[in-house]
Amino acid sequence: MHLTRMMEEPFGDSSMIPTYHVSRIAREHVTVALTGDGGDELFAGYDRYPIHLERMKYEWIPGWVGRTFRDSVYPRLPSSTKGRRFLFNVLLSPRDRYVDTVSYLPADRERGLFSDEFVTAALEGTNPVHEVSRFYDEAQAPDRISRLLYLDTKSYLTGDVLTKVDRMSMATSLEVRCPILDHVFVEWVTALPTRWKYRGGVRKYLLKKLAHRLGVPGLDRPKQGFAMPLTHWWRSELKADLLPILLEPKTLQRGYLNESAVREVVNEHLSGRRDHAHDLWLLLIFELWHRNFLESGARPCAKEFRGLQTV
Repeated sequence: MHLTRMMEEPFGDSSMIPTYHVSRIAREHVTVALTGDGGDELFAGYDRYPIHLERMKYEWIPGWVGRTFRDSVYPRLPSSTKGRRFLFNVLLSPRDRYVDTVSYLPADRERGLFSDEFVTAALEGTNPVHEVSRFYDEAQAPDRISRLLYLDTKSYLTGDVLTKVDRMSMATSLEVRCPILDHVFVEWVTALPTRWKYRGGVRKYLLKKLAHRLGVPGLDRPKQGFAMPLTHWWRSELKADLLPILLEPKTLQRGYLNESAVREVVNEHLSGRRDHAHDLWLLLIFELWHRNFLESGARPCAKEFRGLQTV
């Protein structure tokens, strides 16, 4: 509850918690710290980039097939159906496929989880999915990867990564600087051909080449995100303390959620049939935000939330 109040909005990135604790430990020794934020967005460091390129092989499928599946088949398939989200994703256009990949629980896809009234309200006015899609359309990029990097820099980097680090570090009175995001360096990297960022399946190609030359150790280790083991925790440590919050009558009766769908998601995760760890986390954060700022009467500084997703 303490950290969710600091975010002032239903912020769904669970890595805010380890970010807070790392900042708190660092503050015991320093008052200013440097981070590597921006490196993944500038040099194509995320796993989702090669995944997106690999799924380009499905782009021969006619658009009408995807529309038929999304409109008529997907809503009728049980959420536990294997390959349900995969088919929804690969049958989208290149832009929409990537935006869907970086989205959790967008109201226009997960209609069954939310009440009809909430879906209608969430899709009125400014739709977050449309806003992110606009960055893809406006990118003056020569190739697919460059277009995705532009989109992530304009959305995920600013709205998630930098927001998280800024608020969690300042909560511990630690000042953070991001040297990679110096505007002169960003302009130089942006102008580099994509082959210096992503080559032969190697992400951050140029950075790794330079690091090898300098003798930096551990470069061959698999990439590891800065996230919590939510899948395990929801079935163990978090189960007794946080899961009941999602199943309380007042949570399920606020008008946002479809009660039977929420219970199905919980049961599927606890039984091990599906991994809904991130979905459950987002629903929890949304409920805590409601309690912090709507139920308590407090007013968040951030703009009113209009869709349950992280992008």
